[in-house]
Amino acid sequence: MTTDNGSSPLDVEIGALQGGSADLSQYAGKAVLVVNVASKCGLTPQYNGLEKLHERYAERGFTVLGVPCNQFLGQEPGSAEEIAEFCSATYGVTFPMTEKVEVNGENRHPLYDRLTGFADAEGHSGDIRWNFEKFLIGRDGRVVARFSPQTEPESEELVAAIEAQLA
Repeated sequence: MTTDNGSSPLDVEIGALQGGSADLSQYAGKAVLVVNVASKCGLTPQYNGLEKLHERYAERGFTVLGVPCNQFLGQEPGSAEEIAEFCSATYGVTFPMTEKVEVNGENRHPLYDRLTGFADAEGHSGDIRWNFEKFLIGRDGRVVARFSPQTEPESEELVAAIEAQLA
């Protein structure tokens, strides 16, 4: 399935967490796991698994892209500096992070406009359900898989989907 307008989610402009552009075009030809993240969520320990995936597959052309969002019970209230410090100090995060954005509603970031039309294995498409919903973008720049927030980063189905894109 393609994104809603046929163009890649990697074509949109989004800021980097620490300022400037996140320059998503640098990921062209790579597999990217886009995840809306939060520092104060029951699922926050998924940062461990996301970092392990990033480290395991980075040399094969893969990256995790964290997208902080504060739309779910205010679980990402911090400033860019606070988010970066928390992720680095608590989970050793080295994967790139974007600016904090909205993933649902009338102020939904264009990145998520292009992601949310894709359905997961259970058929869910549309609004993001919670923190840590995951979208896998293939080397061709198109969304190839969507995973629920509860899907652990190192789960068999997620790892298999990543490996299929890196084969």
